[in-house]
Amino acid sequence: MASAALELIGFFLGLLGMLGTLVATVLPYWRISAHIGSNIVTAVANMRGLWMECVYQSTGAFQCETYNSMLALSADLQASRALMVISLVLSVLAIAMAALGMQCTVCLDGAGDTKSRVAGAAGAVLLTAGFLALIPVSWTTHEVVQTFYRPSVPTSMKFELGECLYTLPFPPCLEHLCFATA
Repeated sequence: MASAALELIGFFLGLLGMLGTLVATVLPYWRISAHIGSNIVTAVANMRGLWMECVYQSTGAFQCETYNSMLALSADLQASRALMVISLVLSVLAIAMAALGMQCTVCLDGAGDTKSRVAGAAGAVLLTAGFLALIPVSWTTHEVVQTFYRPSVPTSMKFELGECLYTLPFPPCLEHLCFATA
């Protein structure tokens, strides 16, 4: 009974991690314009994500523009996009595998030890998806911090860490715990 509860917790953590990865992939809050020095009071805030760049004005207007050309993007942004999409695909696959391998489902009942193996494989795939999502987050965080402290970059071109970089790493890193014990 305890392992069934652990499987349910792992399933819901995996689902939460998949939704967090989806939200972080779609939203433009990866880099937010830094308001430092004499630029503290500003009427415009810039936000950049994997798919679009947005501008928020103090009047309440929020305008986003998607990146027009994939070939014009930097290599790290293209790699980040690819890793996040692969992470999402693996998460969806792992959630489906986990639903098949959980003890509370009737799928694969007569297959003997197969249910526990499928649940363990789902945990391994969720762990892989979490690491794939962690790579672009770490990569972008490193780049933002390095650019922020570079004296040759003008103050108006400096960015700070966005909300997507803070919230994404936690659920994917925790979701594998319960399936690894199944």
